[in-house]
Amino acid sequence: MTVEVGSGAAIRLTNVCPLEDAEPLLQALLASPGRQVDWSGCKTAHTAVVQVLLAIRPAMIGQPSSQFLQTWVEPLIRGRDIARD
Repeated sequence: MTVEVGSGAAIRLTNVCPLEDAEPLLQALLASPGRQVDWSGCKTAHTAVVQVLLAIRPAMIGQPSSQFLQTWVEPLIRGRDIARD
């Protein structure tokens, strides 16, 4: 599993985050509102994982290594209107 939900402060997303990671990510974020997500080790993420991040909009730590996620997804999670940038 590429979603690491430990006792630390942040949930970590690492490598390629497949569809199966969406549910554990959602459950972890719902169980601990305000918990940060560190995606600096995330190479790519299934759209279901991205949808969880867009729905919850947790505070994000770092930048993913994927140029696509950096360009199109990160601004949306952080609340920026990419159509106006």
